[in-house]
Amino acid sequence: DLHMEIFWVCVAIAVVVFGAMIWSIITYRKSRGAIPDGTLVHNTKVEAIWTVVPVIILIAMAVPAARTLVEIEDTTRTELTIKVTGFQWGWNYDYLDQGVSYYSRLDRKSDAARELLSGIDPNTVEHYLLNVDHPLVVPVGTKVRLLVTAADVIHSWWVPEFGVKKDAIPGFVNEAWFRVDTDKPGLYRGQCAELCGRDHAFMPIVVDVRSKADFASWLKGKAAEQKQAAAPPAAPAVTPSAAPAAATTAPPATAS
Repeated sequence: DLHMEIFWVCVAIAVVVFGAMIWSIITYRKSRGAIPDGTLVHNTKVEAIWTVVPVIILIAMAVPAARTLVEIEDTTRTELTIKVTGFQWGWNYDYLDQGVSYYSRLDRKSDAARELLSGIDPNTVEHYLLNVDHPLVVPVGTKVRLLVTAADVIHSWWVPEFGVKKDAIPGFVNEAWFRVDTDKPGLYRGQCAELCGRDHAFMPIVVDVRSKADFASWLKGKAAEQKQAAAPPAAPAVTPSAAPAAATTAPPATAS
């Protein structure tokens, strides 16, 4: 919104400036060979106006722009923190305070269709090369903080509609954040934006933005699922028929 507001201010300034130039060119045009009268026009008041007014306009644009730039880098007061780790060729999402972690890769249909000899027409695959098996799930109206890093080479987590593009560098953690308005749930797509090897083109990003209630339900189910998967298998129960018989020792025979 701020970008478009400043754009229209610039358009208005351009119209005024170029309009004045064109008017002056037409009004004071002279035929070839005309001799100028040599009169110099000076107006201190006009010069002061065209100096002060641009300064005021620049300040009026600079203040909200600077405030926005500071806000873009401000990752404090976040409600959800997710560690994003890029690898060849996919992403790992780790919900640091919820005990949930999983990998996100190119979906199977796209992965199969991209093979030259697969015989699958890519046009029949929905969102070809832009779908994943496990999207990043976040709630609406929540400031989500991302800690972005990489496990091997440099990647870049990029979702255009969020205005977020952050490099994932091995051994280094970059920070970013985003918030989706409560009336804009849905799927948002992005890609790795840093050339990272052979399958760089095949590591898309999908963010599934849900209502807070749906997100809480998903998170609870995901945490329970991973907790169950991580639990050691229970020892098999021993049935009475399988239990060894108690050992008995007969008293030794005595001679009469």
